[in-house]
Amino acid sequence: MNTQNVIYKLRTNLGLSQDDLAERVFVTRQAVSRWENGETVPNTETLKLLSRLFHVSINTLLGSPEKLICQCCGMPLEDDILGRDRDGTPNEHYCQWCYADGTYTYSNMDDLIDVCVGHMVDENLSEEQARAYLKQTLPKLDYWKRYEQLSDNGQFESFKKQLIDEINALHIEGMPRLEKLNALVGRFVNLEYPLPSGFKAKFLNDQTTYLGNQLESEFGKERCFGVVACMDFILICTYEKDGVNPELVLYKKR
Repeated sequence: MNTQNVIYKLRTNLGLSQDDLAERVFVTRQAVSRWENGETVPNTETLKLLSRLFHVSINTLLGSPEKLICQCCGMPLEDDILGRDRDGTPNEHYCQWCYADGTYTYSNMDDLIDVCVGHMVDENLSEEQARAYLKQTLPKLDYWKRYEQLSDNGQFESFKKQLIDEINALHIEGMPRLEKLNALVGRFVNLEYPLPSGFKAKFLNDQTTYLGNQLESEFGKERCFGVVACMDFILICTYEKDGVNPELVLYKKR
């Protein structure tokens, strides 16, 4: 699909007229018409505005000429898992797990490998093979090649350590000591909890990247503890395999 068709499809999917789109990205209706007729393509700044409006990469707007992969973990990138800059613009270089709101979430390659391996191992790929592949591949990616330039000098790691200390200080009965927090995307961990009132509620934003982990309960393996945290709150829950029968243990504003 080329640019003219991509813009037309995205515009009509949102129910926008050419005038509506022109107003949103500060151009004339005639400019939008020329894009959709294939006469011209948006300039760089307008492509950024369109990317933010439609929640897609510039690569998608240009007809997906390149196959994108996350430059931190190597995951193939689709529009629905793109990381975002601080202003909400999709960043076509990173996934949501490695880059959230302008912040890189991994500073230790071994920690990232530990997380990735668990998602890669199957009947065709052993843990040893997965680790070997990642150790060979990750150093070639742009984030790790430019880590000294891109890193925040340990600020995010300090924030994670502060969160870990706060969570461990809660002394949740049956929950083992928390050692690590990993990036978690809201829609994959946004469980619905029964409330004392009889209603059910979700507490996360599907599009937000949080920090969290899963821990085996000290009371037995039938249930696990789930931890989700961010700048604003700490949430601790328990659930059975695959998130079945979740129960909210604690929701604490920070």
